[in-house]
Amino acid sequence: QVQLVESGGGLVQAGGSLRLSCAASGRTFSSYGMGWFRLGWFRQAPGKEREFVVVSSRSGTSTNYADAVKGRFTISRDNAKNTVYLQMNSLKPVDTAVYYCAADDVVGGLSTEFRYWGQGTQVTVSS
Repeated sequence: QVQLVESGGGLVQAGGSLRLSCAASGRTFSSYGMGWFRLGWFRQAPGKEREFVVVSSRSGTSTNYADAVKGRFTISRDNAKNTVYLQMNSLKPVDTAVYYCAADDVVGGLSTEFRYWGQGTQVTVSS
């Protein structure tokens, strides 16, 4: 059983920054910790399909970012708090979307297929 809860979304001016958080809970996290999970962030803009943003390997040592966010977004994790973060800098109006965190404890590597998802948090970037 895995539960993911995002927070930290809001309204920000273009060029600004936001830090999203995703708190993970469940027996697997309690027993094995964050290192057992491959983690990722996705987003879905109004009228658009869900879009890959970034994936982090189970060890946290490897990452893959979508071209649209490279150099601006950074994924990180705090294993002690079972929390994954998405630091978003130099935000653009095109970044406006509902952002979802995701986790998977079966498929490793940098796969973008995930079994567990949070409910999402809204990020709105004004021009």
